Amino acid sequence: MRFAIRCLALVVVLLGTVSARAEVEVQITPDVVYGHKDGMALTFDRFRPKEANGAGVLFMVSGGWYSRWSPPEKFQGVIQTLLDRGFTVFAVRHGSSPKYLVPEAVADVRRAVRYIRCHAAELGIDPERLGVTGASAGGHLSLMLGTTGDDGETKKDDPLAAVSDRVKAVAPWCPPTDIRPWVDEKSSYYQNYPALRFNPEEADDCSPLLQVSADDAATLLIHGDKDELVPIDHSRKILAELEKHGVPAELLTLEGAGHGFRGDDVQRARDATAAWFEKHLGK
Repeated sequence: MRFAIRCLALVVVLLGTVSARAEVEVQITPDVVYGHKDGMALTFDRFRPKEANGAGVLFMVSGGWYSRWSPPEKFQGVIQTLLDRGFTVFAVRHGSSPKYLVPEAVADVRRAVRYIRCHAAELGIDPERLGVTGASAGGHLSLMLGTTGDDGETKKDDPLAAVSDRVKAVAPWCPPTDIRPWVDEKSSYYQNYPALRFNPEEADDCSPLLQVSADDAATLLIHGDKDELVPIDHSRKILAELEKHGVPAELLTLEGAGHGFRGDDVQRARDATAAWFEKHLGK
C-alpha cells in the first residue's frame, strides 16, 4: 500500500502544482453522471473556457488506477494550459482501485467517451474532435482509448453502447503499455496495485502495445528517460508499433526525468500536449 501511495504522490508531482489564478474565464459543470455501477454514479467535471474552440479533451483522473474526487476549482490548474488554448476539458473518474480492476476501469472510460459524444451538443463540443490525456495509469487508459476504439454495438439494455468511443488524438504521460508481466502474482506491481489482480487471460486485451492498428488515434508519448516505475521502454516499444502501422506518433523524451516531472519539464509536457491537440483536433 505504501508503494501505491508513493505512485499517487509521484503523479501529483507529475501533473504539477495548481495555478493560483485562472488565465481564462472558465465555466465549471461538476459531477456530470455518465453511468452507474453497483448503485454508485460514474462522473466527470466539465471545464469550458469562454472562448472554446469546439474540441474536447478527456483527462483521465487516475494514478495507480485509483480515481479520486477533488474540488474542480483546485483541479483546474492541472489543465489550465489546455483551457488557455480553448479546449473544453472533461476530468473523467472511473471505478477506483482497490474495489475495481483494470478491465473495469477501461470499460468505464470507454463509456465516458460514448456519453460525451452522445451529448456533444449540450456539452458544447464537436463529437468528432475528441482527445484524451492522462499520466501513468491515466496514460495507460488514454492509450487504451486510442488503440481499441470502436463504432459501438446495439444492446437492448444500454442504448449508449451503440455510440462510437473512438478518439482522434491521445497524449499519454509515462504510460504503462504492456501490463502482462504485472499481473503475475510474483510481480511487485501485482502485490502493490490491487487493480492488477485480475484474470491474466485478460492482460493482452488491457495492454495497448498489443492493440495497435492502422486506425488508431494520433499519439504523442511523453516520458522521462530515468523513470524507474514505468521505464521509458514502454513508450519506445509502442511508438515502434504505431509507426509500423502508419499511425502519426511521436515520443517526447524528458532527459533526466523520473516518473514525476519537475520544474520546467511539467510546463514543457503541458505545452507539448496542447500543441498536439491543436494539430490533430483542429477544424
